[in-house]
Amino acid sequence: MTTTVTIIGAGLGGLTLARVLHVHGIAATVYEAEPSAGARTQGGQLDIHEHDGQRALAEAGLTAEFRAIIHQGGAASRILDRHAKLLLDEPDDGDTGRPEVLRGDLRRILLDALPADTVRWGKKLTEVTALGDGRHELTFADGTTARTELLVGADGAWSRIRPLLSDARPRYAGAVFIETYLHDVDERHPAVAEVVGDGAMFALAPGHGISAHREADGVVHTYAQLARPADWLDGIDFADPTAALARVAAEFDGWAPELTALITDGDTPPVARTINTLPTGHRWDRTPGVTLLGDAAHLAPPAGEGANLAMLDGAELASAIAAHPGDGEAALTAYEAALFPRGATAASDAHRILDLCVGDSAPFGLVDFMTGVS
Repeated sequence: MTTTVTIIGAGLGGLTLARVLHVHGIAATVYEAEPSAGARTQGGQLDIHEHDGQRALAEAGLTAEFRAIIHQGGAASRILDRHAKLLLDEPDDGDTGRPEVLRGDLRRILLDALPADTVRWGKKLTEVTALGDGRHELTFADGTTARTELLVGADGAWSRIRPLLSDARPRYAGAVFIETYLHDVDERHPAVAEVVGDGAMFALAPGHGISAHREADGVVHTYAQLARPADWLDGIDFADPTAALARVAAEFDGWAPELTALITDGDTPPVARTINTLPTGHRWDRTPGVTLLGDAAHLAPPAGEGANLAMLDGAELASAIAAHPGDGEAALTAYEAALFPRGATAASDAHRILDLCVGDSAPFGLVDFMTGVS
């Protein structure tokens, strides 16, 4: 008998798991707290790598759909110092192996490839009760319940499923990111458009970074990055967007104005994000009937791997379940044997990237890394 799979979280990893299971003829139900697919924006661009994200999409049978949403030219990257001096310029020649797509577009093609009743929206999980023999009962905020024999936590950094397996909780990684957007940059912000270029731009100095990415339709998506104590954000009133942007920009005093304009001229209210991480090498003892994927399993600082790794986790778990019909424990054992070292390596690399961006070696350490010097 094939095991029925219950997935908590309709992010990229959970949806990839559901889609690859569907390809194998295995039923899955995804429970998602958000009320609908369009309840909030899904973030910016992602570079999807050949060895993990693209591989997962191939197993999902969605390579053609993926190619149709690629942002041509978006894989270009450049590194600058705080005076906007260009230190590295890598154009997108169409053969980078990591083309860029919008997260929202990627989520859409995964949703469109699932049976209509796969995702249950507006289902905020409030309680999980172990029933024995690997079975669990789920209780949702709307008062409904569900029972499952194979439960997957694909519910991100603050997973409600993780405590079934591990006492680990995310901790502060030492940096805060403040997110802003500019619109119609070529007409309204030509100096910004020129400095950002066609793809990603990283302007860095020790303790500081401004990273920006050009998206479709003249949008530039920016993160101001600061190595600060976690409570540094408490002194900023984000209810007053103008004052908040000015306060963040003050941390970049003396930087080139075309760089600080990415902060001060923001067209949307700034959003502050503390960067958190699970312990590198996070793992758990095999627990009957439950496992994790993506950030729920191996949360790390953003370094271009998170979405790719979550999708690969989902595809690998689906393949393990398909390879062990009716034996969920054998499937989870096989899956976790590969998951743990993969997540540890990615987390270690992510911490290194964060240090290269806002640590003492910035910006030259990242230049050396990207050119293969270190």
